Amino acid sequence: MRDIVHQLGEAAGYGAVGLVLLLLGVGLVDVLTPGKLGHQIWVERNRNAAVVLCSALVAIGGIVFTAIISTYQEFAKGLAAAAVFGLFGLVLLAVAFWAIDVFTPGKLGAVLVDPEPHPAVWVTASTNLAVAAIVSAAIY
Repeated sequence: MRDIVHQLGEAAGYGAVGLVLLLLGVGLVDVLTPGKLGHQIWVERNRNAAVVLCSALVAIGGIVFTAIISTYQEFAKGLAAAAVFGLFGLVLLAVAFWAIDVFTPGKLGAVLVDPEPHPAVWVTASTNLAVAAIVSAAIY
């Protein structure tokens, strides 16, 4: 029973770090796109914004997952690694967004919240997942 309680405490710690990183991911996408992201998705039902946000959340979740299962056995070091790699992933997601914005026509943020479907959404979402795969491979 003691082992279960101990593991539950560790799971709560990892869960808290993961949740904070996911919330930071939502904030990052909100900053990178014009308007309020929540309004775009829940009120205006903007699929473009939802796809980009979903891909960012899956990306961060994948990075945190990989950090948890493949880094330190010691809880404190593992928790720190999950947080550091998750933050690093957020930085790389922002850099990738910036790079796509610089090297493509128009303003990427405006395109991603346009109510009409746009192929740039899929490019951005794929880039988010590719960044997560790269960071996850580097961790593993």
